[in-house]
Amino acid sequence: RNFDINGLIGSWYVVQYYATSEEEVIYRCMRAIFTMPNDGMEIEMNITYSFIDDPNNEMLVGNITWTIPDLTQPAHWIHAEDPYEGVYNTYILDYDNNDWSLLLHCAEKPKSPRYLTSLIMSKSPSLADNVINFLRDKLPKYDITLEYMFPMAQNTCEEAKYVSSYDYENKKKYLQTSSPPSKISKPRKHRRPLRRRGRGSKTKNDSNMSL
Repeated sequence: RNFDINGLIGSWYVVQYYATSEEEVIYRCMRAIFTMPNDGMEIEMNITYSFIDDPNNEMLVGNITWTIPDLTQPAHWIHAEDPYEGVYNTYILDYDNNDWSLLLHCAEKPKSPRYLTSLIMSKSPSLADNVINFLRDKLPKYDITLEYMFPMAQNTCEEAKYVSSYDYENKKKYLQTSSPPSKISKPRKHRRPLRRRGRGSKTKNDSNMSL
């Protein structure tokens, strides 16, 4: 499909989520917000989410920045932050005119297994089953095990907690407070979404986030 990166900019619901490290559903209410803060050579994603075992439904936030190495192939991004070791490639595998999109991330480090992450994203809180199945069917050839491609609950997420008109000028305020500005997220001893971890490994208290 013809991919228009400008159509990706804005807020998306994550309706299904896969990570090599995850064997059970631990997140809910995940949203992804894409911006292009510079000259079109970078794209930034801010992600909000809650843990399913959190009775207060606190909204936590993380972010990541990619560069677009070739503007003739805008659906391929690489990690833009120098401290990360290894090769980090991200792809928009499919996209439908501001309605839904399918993201695949592949992290490869020397002497480490490849780490995969995938997001099925929608402009609405849900997608039709036939669309979800269509997108899921694209993933096994990338070594994604569909058994661990989990649905993301988007109900009772208290929409007021989210930033509906996010813009670049508000980024610092937004990231400092997790969404809404009056509610500061507390540190938690859970793993973070989109973070490289081996399936079955023990969780460490680490607030860093990387794809």
